[in-house]
Amino acid sequence: MRAVDHDAPVYLHRLPVPGEDRYLSLALVNTRFTVSHGQVDLLDDTEAAHLWLVRHELLPDRVAINGRQSGRLRTLREALRALFEARAAAAPPPAGALDTLNTALAAAPATPRLVWNADGPHRADLPDTGNPAAAALSLLAEDATDLLTGADAGQLTECAAQGCARWFLRSHGARRWCTTKCGNRVRAARAYAARKTGPSGSP
Repeated sequence: MRAVDHDAPVYLHRLPVPGEDRYLSLALVNTRFTVSHGQVDLLDDTEAAHLWLVRHELLPDRVAINGRQSGRLRTLREALRALFEARAAAAPPPAGALDTLNTALAAAPATPRLVWNADGPHRADLPDTGNPAAAALSLLAEDATDLLTGADAGQLTECAAQGCARWFLRSHGARRWCTTKCGNRVRAARAYAARKTGPSGSP
């Protein structure tokens, strides 16, 4: 198995949008986005999916995944996007999306354990290590469940920039863009359109 590529394209190292640092499920949904030269899919093949899981510490680098497992990761991503859209619209989600999340949750549930260290007893949920790929999907599904049912759910928003398709957690009610780059792009497009139209309202 190859080592993690630290010379990956620059878009792999893009700054996360608000919320990705707290919710890996949000980062997963945002692996499909648009840049100036077109659409980018960070999970477009098995190697890319493995790299993403390793980078997010969901899978050891030495553990390989196959095409079916990378396909399940992409299926979970699209299911989460549909669930985010349903939550934002206060609408019922597609049954298939809900089934996909619940299947991932059940595939490798964490086992609760009582751990006793210098600070005293506390609960620790240990991930299932028998099937690392299923455990990674289960953790992502659990993370999405926490997001969709927790206090942050009301801040879940899709970027309003045309074509962006990324989701983020709104820091304030007026925020519409996932990054300042998207906001600047929209404002520049509006300014260009205004100049092209001219003061009379016609070209």
